[in-house]
Amino acid sequence: MTGAQDTIGQDTGAQDTARWQALLARDAAADGTFVYGVRSTGVFCRPSCPARRPRRDRVSFHADAAEARAAGFRPCLRCRPDGESLTERHAVAVTRACRRIEAAEEPPDLDALARDAGMSRFHFHRVFKAATGVTPRAYGAAVRARRVAGALPGAGTITQAVHAAGYGAASAFYAEAKGRLGMAPSRYRGGGAGTRIRFALGACSLGAILVAATEAGVCAVLLGDDPDVLLRDLQDRFGRADLVGGDPAFETLVARVVGLVEAPALGADLPLDIGGTAFQQRVWAALRRIPAGRTATYAEISAAIGQPGASRAVGTACGANAIAVAIPCHRVVRGDGTLSGYRWGIDRKRALLAREGAVAEGPDPMRIIPLPRG
Repeated sequence: MTGAQDTIGQDTGAQDTARWQALLARDAAADGTFVYGVRSTGVFCRPSCPARRPRRDRVSFHADAAEARAAGFRPCLRCRPDGESLTERHAVAVTRACRRIEAAEEPPDLDALARDAGMSRFHFHRVFKAATGVTPRAYGAAVRARRVAGALPGAGTITQAVHAAGYGAASAFYAEAKGRLGMAPSRYRGGGAGTRIRFALGACSLGAILVAATEAGVCAVLLGDDPDVLLRDLQDRFGRADLVGGDPAFETLVARVVGLVEAPALGADLPLDIGGTAFQQRVWAALRRIPAGRTATYAEISAAIGQPGASRAVGTACGANAIAVAIPCHRVVRGDGTLSGYRWGIDRKRALLAREGAVAEGPDPMRIIPLPRG
């Protein structure tokens, strides 16, 4: 039994060492995995508790609050280890604020949102931006833009749709419309009517591929198993656009895209027609700065665009990317270096990384060059 006991002791020691490191780092990701008790105070806390760090010899680790209580400790009043974490409370407050913004005819002001969340306006602004990747004002603008996009096809006039969405002046909408819609409002209103989009369906080593482009540049590179599904995706995006087959010149562009898929490490300076919100465009610009053969984490991308803590919003922006490989969202991995989801399937993501010579599973020390804040 001695050998087994030694092994158990070693495992416990390694676990406690990892827990101590999480405590020192006040790692919020470790919340919920254990709590620690401080014998000198009789209090138990979450790993992320902002209280003064205790001495190691006064700390004991416990699986949960019940175990800590059984050991004679009482919960910390600051980090509330037996209730919702601060991160969870912030998430609830931000979610409630988002729903309020979405339901309001006129965007609620920052003071009203902060009061509802029980925070100061400055603290709420910081918490909201960390959780969503954008400010409350920018979130409200995106909500209004979506309302306009949904109302345009059936509205009597563009101006009517703009005012119905909560814009006080049409000029405010037009100033940002092309960046959000990807085309002029009049064309978007008609499901892309008047916009000529050339496209071609083909095959590559990753399955079916669809390449589409406007006069400005490539607007979609879609991968999948069924060409018909890819075509329906394009049609859903631009239901009334003038979709035409590619001419010989376009086939040359398609060949460049397929070449990029087959050998992404070689790169390709493709003209792109990128829509999306301002936040999405910043994320996609950061993705294009990740060198072939390297990966970046969602946290690194959020830091690179000047918004640490917006990792979840970065993940959402990656999922919204419709230009595969040219905007290399496949190079983004979890914090521990393992692969996360991919719009066109995890196997394709792994294959693309393998072609670039990137480490598909395991930490990658790469750090991308920070983008200017804005």
